[in-house]
Amino acid sequence: MKLSRILENLKFEILKSGVGNDVNVLDIVYDSRKATKDTLFVCLVGFTTDGHKYAKNAYESGCRLFMVEKPIDVGTDATVIKVANTRAALAHISANFFEHPSKKLKLIGVTGTKGKTTTTHIIKHVLDSVGIKTGLIGTVGATWGNKNIETINTTPESYEIQKILAEMVCDDIEIVAVEVSSLGVKHNRIDALEFYCGIFTNISKDHIGGLEHENFEEYYFWKKEFFNRCNTAIACIDDPSAINMVSAVKGEKLYYGLSKSATVKASSFTQTKSADFLGVIFDFSIENKSYKNYEISLPGKYSVLNALASISVLHLLGIDIETARSGFKTISVKGRAEIVYMDENFSIIIDYAHNGTSFENLVKTMKGYNPKRIISLFGTVGGRAQNRREELGRLSARISDFTIITEDEPNFEPAMQICDEIESFLLLENPNAKYVKIADRGNAILFGIEMLEPGDMLLLCGKGHETTMLRNGVHMPFKEIDYVREGLKRRNITTGIRE
Repeated sequence: MKLSRILENLKFEILKSGVGNDVNVLDIVYDSRKATKDTLFVCLVGFTTDGHKYAKNAYESGCRLFMVEKPIDVGTDATVIKVANTRAALAHISANFFEHPSKKLKLIGVTGTKGKTTTTHIIKHVLDSVGIKTGLIGTVGATWGNKNIETINTTPESYEIQKILAEMVCDDIEIVAVEVSSLGVKHNRIDALEFYCGIFTNISKDHIGGLEHENFEEYYFWKKEFFNRCNTAIACIDDPSAINMVSAVKGEKLYYGLSKSATVKASSFTQTKSADFLGVIFDFSIENKSYKNYEISLPGKYSVLNALASISVLHLLGIDIETARSGFKTISVKGRAEIVYMDENFSIIIDYAHNGTSFENLVKTMKGYNPKRIISLFGTVGGRAQNRREELGRLSARISDFTIITEDEPNFEPAMQICDEIESFLLLENPNAKYVKIADRGNAILFGIEMLEPGDMLLLCGKGHETTMLRNGVHMPFKEIDYVREGLKRRNITTGIRE
């Protein structure tokens, strides 16, 4: 594509014009190692590094097209384009480069402190089940049809989103469910996207401190900012922020929940468990029409709320709700209340619960199935979100029967140091709490499985779908299911493991 087309409707200043505007651009890159003769290198300013520092490396690799926020030291044969914000500009030029794929799709964005991943997966699964080709972009990557692409962030960089959406258009995808994080909005990753609908699940204090948000007010601001990009909205009326959160939306608004004021309202639900099923049966209504005995193969009240959000999408799209009944019964979400082993004796569940709200919801939900003991295994990340150490330590002291304190992405911080902090808060809350500290997460999982007794439920919290462990700046391969398999093998159990 010609550079002039890529720059359409973008405000910029030419600092150097070595190769002109008519040059062809084969790709846009923001990693200097990928820069070549026919690429446009965008110098992004990141949390810990600045792309401008690597412009010379890109130049030496043959790159002659640069987008910057400040002057760079490259030869006069290069074209240097200055913009106010390269991250915002990247979103704009990526949309131009891929010819605005979001205009050819219906994007459904889901935001909230918790429920984003589960809700987007339910939407995709249910729409696929009624014959609508649906894609998904979020925490576990991008998926559509038989394609799966790994992504780095909950909401990927703007270029990656546009590229993925363009591929989905080529594969005749009609609707895409997108997880929208507050940081994704703040850092311009969803700029230049058009959203058919935005969904708000809930909000509570999280992602505050370190490299995330300065305070809750900023976190709230960026959640709300997302809805300026949405034509319609769906919101959980049970959350006090729901009406204000979606106030900017001019089109239709649907409210779901357990409250009487909800348009899509659950009237009752029952948690049910058997040797091969753990989930909820619920009744709901849309305006004056009732639907009975819907089953969803995910546990707890919040699964009902996530299902109601998805049902609201069906209603908004004009799809017969009854046609989707079987889709709800067969849903499973990787790393979200994922039952990896369950028999008549005990259960092992992997969940992404990594903050106080999600952890409390998970434990209380599982207590609804009347286990003999809840054994909670968790850690907290190193270098950020330090408030979770107190939050999780105190919570587990109150609501878990036994706590296994371990690592979770310690990075450059000593894992045992984090464990010690969690322990201190656990004991402040309950000096008689039953617990153990095992810094190595693999060994902690093996210990947890070894101690299981009939009726117990082991909750592996924090990692969810993740397949690496961040230690000292390096993402080391780490799959919890591997340790589950080994732990069960040591108990002479080799069948029944769900992967």
